[in-house]
Amino acid sequence: MKILFYRHVKNIFFHTIFIIIILFFHNCVYAKDTRSITEPVIPKICKTLIANDNKDFTNEINDAVTDCAKQHKVVSLISSNNGDTHFYSGPIIIPSYGGILINKTVILSAINDPILYDKGNKTCGTLDDIGKGCNPFIILKGENSGLYGEGYIDGQGGMLLKNKKYTWWQLATEAKISHKKQNNPHLININSGHNVIIYNLHLINSPNFHVVPYQTNGLTIWGVKINTPADARNTDGIDPSSSQNITITHSNISTGDDNIAIKAGKKGVSKHITIINNNFGYGHGMSIGSEINSGVNDILIKNLTLKNTTNGLRIKSNITKGGVVTNIHYENICIFNVKNPIILDTNYNNDKENEEKSIPQFKNIFFKNIEILTSGLLKFNGLNEENMIEIFVDNFHVKNGSSWIKNHIIIHGNIDYIISKDNCTLY
Repeated sequence: MKILFYRHVKNIFFHTIFIIIILFFHNCVYAKDTRSITEPVIPKICKTLIANDNKDFTNEINDAVTDCAKQHKVVSLISSNNGDTHFYSGPIIIPSYGGILINKTVILSAINDPILYDKGNKTCGTLDDIGKGCNPFIILKGENSGLYGEGYIDGQGGMLLKNKKYTWWQLATEAKISHKKQNNPHLININSGHNVIIYNLHLINSPNFHVVPYQTNGLTIWGVKINTPADARNTDGIDPSSSQNITITHSNISTGDDNIAIKAGKKGVSKHITIINNNFGYGHGMSIGSEINSGVNDILIKNLTLKNTTNGLRIKSNITKGGVVTNIHYENICIFNVKNPIILDTNYNNDKENEEKSIPQFKNIFFKNIEILTSGLLKFNGLNEENMIEIFVDNFHVKNGSSWIKNHIIIHGNIDYIISKDNCTLY
């Protein structure tokens, strides 16, 4: 009995020391973008194009961007003296050191013709079981490329497609009804980029995801405003995937799906990401997952207001898309009028149980200075006793009347119902 007693005391002692160490490092060291980030500077201009509301600019923009990139300069898009503000274009590719400056009032619009974005199988603008038949509107490649300015990039998701009787968004809705996948283009893809910048732009009406950094190391998104209708299906705001050293700041995101979703499929980990000083309107919230096979770690989400989103802070995965999610820091988060303020779910949308297993593990998840000002559902759904969710909370306040789901969860610290304010501060 004495041996068992001392063994029990020993286990408690070392577990306590572990918690103290974790909390110490939580207060002293943050997981985040390893770069030193300052407000972007717009590169020098080498060529200026003038808007024309009745012209296809695809070739002219691509040629100008390519030529200017050789000089490490950007192309400037300006409105015309007679009031034209539009640049209609098909797919645009921006190489290393290239960029576009979209000036205030100017709208760079994706021509709504699926043929322009088709990858070669004539599936773009149709439904199938894959949903990957379209190239994006804009691709940023290589290093030190960028998009700048106070103007607009318009995906025209709500406009009728050429030679079709439906819009991109209607196609996405039909895909849900028919249990198919829509072939719709992303607005902006960043493919294997390094030190890429998206600065001060308005991104609107994307047919699908707005910004997708894929296998990118070094990306700054600063002062961007994403605004697409809440009922536009699968129009995620920003989805870093298998990427690292990313900062998203001073941005406002309202859209029809995840405001931000950090993903890590089978092509690499997502890590060292800072999301700071942002506001989310409608959308599905600040998400990690559901694809986390390669792991997500070292994430700082700080100074964030979520107002009228369906979800607040969410980590989602299942036994076919799982991996390790660890060292996630949420700090100074205000949540208002959100149906599901906190969702940590290891059994999200698991409809392919026969696939190869990839177990989700959520551990070292830190919540500090959290204010949930309106009642909602808080769901902590761990997988099993061998794969418990483990979280650490400090100064965590929940509106009285909220409901809870707790399965296989370890909570270190206290959550109370003391609310001291009526609304969230915008950043």
